[in-house]
Amino acid sequence: MRQLCLDTVYELAKKDRRIFFIGSDLGFGTLQKFKEEMPERFLMEGVNEANIVGMAAGLALEGKIVYVNTIATFLSRRCFEQIVLDLCLHNVNVRLIANGGGVVYAPLGPTHLAIDDIGILRTIPRMTIVAPADEAEMGRLMPETVDYRGPIYIRLGKGNEPILTTDEIPFQIGKAIPMREGTDALIITTGVTLKAALDAAANLSKQGLEAAVLHVHTVKPLDSDAILKYAADVPVIVTIEEHTLMGGLGSAVAELVAEANFNPAKRFKRIGIPDVFPEQYGSQESLMALYGISAEKLAATVATLAERRRKPLQAVGA
Repeated sequence: MRQLCLDTVYELAKKDRRIFFIGSDLGFGTLQKFKEEMPERFLMEGVNEANIVGMAAGLALEGKIVYVNTIATFLSRRCFEQIVLDLCLHNVNVRLIANGGGVVYAPLGPTHLAIDDIGILRTIPRMTIVAPADEAEMGRLMPETVDYRGPIYIRLGKGNEPILTTDEIPFQIGKAIPMREGTDALIITTGVTLKAALDAAANLSKQGLEAAVLHVHTVKPLDSDAILKYAADVPVIVTIEEHTLMGGLGSAVAELVAEANFNPAKRFKRIGIPDVFPEQYGSQESLMALYGISAEKLAATVATLAERRRKPLQAVGA
């Protein structure tokens, strides 16, 4: 996913002289063709990410479109003030390409786990947050970023994710994509957890429960209209994400559903990482399994909520 993203930046830059690239001490050979062919628009800085965001803002204020690439935790945590004041306050066209969203860097421990990046950046006005599900969707996203107004945070997965998305529905930043229809439950997902959502829906279908799946690749601005439309037709809503339960997709959906005042109320559950610092080292897969970010946990959660919905409430003392 990362390689396609960066390769697309190079291809876009060949066609548009406004496009600049800034990297933060990235691996040798990263975007080598960009460096050789357009050296005046290729900047590889050291480990000083906050300064890089400021540089990108300055270039953007001069009419450039700047793509910045480094590790997700460094962008979202280390550069928070620069993102707020330099990028979002001025609403400049800087695209933050974040390596290792979620628990991709599980072998490196909690310092490198971007499990709170969406929650951190959701609080900032004018920030757009996009988490593609696979490389195909990344390919559709990147051309849309050129003339999109304002800063964008692009959350990259590990890479080699199964291709689940198609171009049947045109990709548009801020517009959720329905992946499956159903009236018994609604599963809402973002990024690479789309596979777990689709697998869970398939398993539930074998149990006689038809779950709709809504892929919310853009967590901010949230496609409230699509979410409320699908939520209105189901009794059960479950979100799943590779992120802490604090402030991410699940929180955004919970806020929306709570204020919609559905009558009868919806059965609702969030699946994600609890409010902890993950202490285990391992792989992305092992940490996701540890916290139940899986098709099995998702299907069981939906089935449990659907069963509760079917049972009438008993009178007190009955």
